[in-house]
Amino acid sequence: MDSTGKVIAITGGGSGIGAAVARRYAAEGARVVVLGRRPEPLEEVAAGTGAHVITCDASVREQVENAIAEIIDRFGRLDVAVANAGGAVLASVTDTDDEAWDFAMRSNLSSAFVFCRAALPSLIETRGQVVVVSSLAGLFAGPNSASYVTAKHALVGLTRSIARDFGPKGVRANAVCPGWVRTPLADRGMDALAEASGIAGGRAEAYRTATAEVPLRRAAEPAEIASIVRFLGSAESSYITGAVIVADGGAHAVDLPTLAFERAGL
Repeated sequence: MDSTGKVIAITGGGSGIGAAVARRYAAEGARVVVLGRRPEPLEEVAAGTGAHVITCDASVREQVENAIAEIIDRFGRLDVAVANAGGAVLASVTDTDDEAWDFAMRSNLSSAFVFCRAALPSLIETRGQVVVVSSLAGLFAGPNSASYVTAKHALVGLTRSIARDFGPKGVRANAVCPGWVRTPLADRGMDALAEASGIAGGRAEAYRTATAEVPLRRAAEPAEIASIVRFLGSAESSYITGAVIVADGGAHAVDLPTLAFERAGL
């Protein structure tokens, strides 16, 4: 695989999956742009990849439009837009106040919508690709995460709408739905799980507990998800659009009501 000369823009590019995507594309000779609200982690990624840094809030139209204009002015084109920015709010519907709801929608859904809307005119020119990073929560509901689940489900709809409307213009759009991935956000979740459950082994044991029923029995590494993003943002996936690629170690294949039988040795 060779991405030499391609221009890749990644929101949420300062850590986790976004940083891994930046490293993957940079290693193949792409010109990478990492976008995010916090300059420090972006600069750290840039130091290791040569990426161009743009500090902006992906949910704010003016900031994103200025970022796309800067990309075009600097590189002359945009080939792949990776909508990866996000944030989690953990609460049920009745426990989610307006502020938490707005944050979840803005950080997960609006950030992808605003970014893709601004990027699409340039992607039409290059017959480029959109890759949206959703979540397993975009397909199933976890406990006490109503706003996050809703936003991640909506990302699948956004992806398919882009695929349908802009496929005739040469743009492909696909979504990735990861399960547990070892990112800073997931690490914090595992720390909370370990504390709440009294798990003696701390974070490492919490990851094992959280993936105990996953067929592969482990969480993903960010680089594994980056490989999927790279595939979808390349000519190797040239006839795939509107697709949702689930990368969860097989979790979605498990028939939950049968777990009791497995535990009983039947």
